[in-house]
Amino acid sequence: MGVGSTVPRKILIVEESFDPLWLQGDYEADSMGDKTDYGATANFIGTMRDFNEGDDVLSMTLEHYPAMTNKQLNEIVDQACEKWPIQNTLIVHRVGEIFPAESIVLVTVWSAHRNAAFDGCRFIMEALKHQAPFWKKESLSEGNTRWVAENTDGG
Repeated sequence: MGVGSTVPRKILIVEESFDPLWLQGDYEADSMGDKTDYGATANFIGTMRDFNEGDDVLSMTLEHYPAMTNKQLNEIVDQACEKWPIQNTLIVHRVGEIFPAESIVLVTVWSAHRNAAFDGCRFIMEALKHQAPFWKKESLSEGNTRWVAENTDGG
């Protein structure tokens, strides 16, 4: 199994639009270098939908408290590394105003084997959705706004 906080990772909270696959490739090139002991890379890329709870959504504003968010995301990665032999992780999450089809989140996990990479990636994403302190405010097509009380089901 991994050893929690000793496993390399990068966690970025960004306010601008990002290209998830470019960031993943750039991080892999920088942090993995000549390593050849990983055999699997699993990622999840989340994008903003233009609907929620039966309403058309024009944009979403994501807020967070940086120190709390970074602490929670590191704890989630530590938990995943205790469960699976993860070799490296990358989490990128947007804050600020986001529009439909823009990337919100990237979670990437590297491991020697696919099961650990898949399981670790899903665990991190689900924990992030349900535990990380992000607050979402949607701007609806009717001109009003609402805070999102619950995250959508992970199904």
